[in-house]
Amino acid sequence: MRADRIVSLLLLLQNRGRMTAPELSTELEVSVRTVYRDVEALGAAGVPVLADRGPEGGYRLMDGYRTRLTGLTDAEAESLFLIGVPTAARDLGMDAVLTTARNKLSAALPAPLAERAARAQDRFHLDAPAWFREADEVPYLGVITEAVWERRVLRVRYLRWRGEVERRLCPLGIVLKGGTWYLAALAGEGAESSVRTYRVSRVQEAHPTGELFDRPTGFDLAEYWEESARRLEASMLKGIAHLRLAPEAVKLLPMRFGAIGRRALEAAEPAGDDGWVEVHLEVESLPVAVGDLLRMGASAEVLGPAELRRAVAAEAAAAARLYGGGELCEGGEQGE
Repeated sequence: MRADRIVSLLLLLQNRGRMTAPELSTELEVSVRTVYRDVEALGAAGVPVLADRGPEGGYRLMDGYRTRLTGLTDAEAESLFLIGVPTAARDLGMDAVLTTARNKLSAALPAPLAERAARAQDRFHLDAPAWFREADEVPYLGVITEAVWERRVLRVRYLRWRGEVERRLCPLGIVLKGGTWYLAALAGEGAESSVRTYRVSRVQEAHPTGELFDRPTGFDLAEYWEESARRLEASMLKGIAHLRLAPEAVKLLPMRFGAIGRRALEAAEPAGDDGWVEVHLEVESLPVAVGDLLRMGASAEVLGPAELRRAVAAEAAAAARLYGGGELCEGGEQGE
C-alpha cells in the first residue's frame, strides 16, 4: 500500500540520514519515479524533506526533525519474531511488513542502540536450509499461516508415504526445522482427536472451511515440538552398533553423526596401542545404519551386532564387484 511505503520512506530517511533516489528505490522495491512522487507527497504533508544536489547529494530530513510515527501495526508486531530469519519471513509472506516493522523499531531506539542494532544486522545472518538442498515448495504455507492466526478449520489433502489422504485439521502452530516447515494441528473428532505433525510441503490442497475452533487449553507449541522431536528420535534409533574406529574415523564421527557421535566418543574406552578406538553408537534401522556406516569407509569396522556386520560386509562386497576388473589407474581410468 502507498501509505505504508511512504511511512517506510520517512523512517529510512530518519534512521539513515541522506539517501539517494536509487538507494531508496532499492530499499522500497519501487521505481525511482515512484520515489520522486512519494517524496513530493511527504513534502505536501508538511514533512521537511530536503534535496541536496551534486555527487554527495540525495534526500534528507531537516536537521533536528524526527517523526513520532513509530507505532507498530498488528502485522508488523507479529513479524518481529522473524527479524533474524529473512527467508522464513519471505515464505510466510511477511517480508514487507517485517521491513516496515524493523524501520519503525530502529526509529524508536536511541541513537547508540539503533547503531548497535544496525551493526548486528550487518554481521549476523541466519540461513535455515541445509547445504546442497533446495528449500521445499510450500504453496499452501500462506493459507495455513492465516488459519493458524484466525483459528480456522482447514480441509486438506495430504501426501503420505502410502498415498494421499484427506484430513480435517485445526492448525495450532507452525515450526521451521532445518529449513523445513511443519504444521502442528489437532486432527480427528471429539475424544479421538490428538495433536499431530504434518510436513507443509506435502500438503497438496488446503481450504478453510469457515468454521472456527477453540485451541486446547494449556497447549504450548514449543513444549509440544520438543517432546515430539524426542519421541521421533527415540523411534528412529533402533539399536546400538559396536564399532572399531581408526584415528581418522574418530575425528569424523561427530561430523557424520552429530551429538550421537559425540556421546559415543565420550563413553568410549581409551585408544589401544594401534590408535584404534571401540565405541557403541546409536543407529537407525538396518538399511539406514548400513548406508551411514559405509560412509566411514575402511576406517570403521563393525564388530556387532552380527546382523549389521553381515549386512555391511555384503554391501561392501557388492560395491567391490561393481567396481571390479582391475585397479584404478592414476587419473581415474581402469587399468588392465
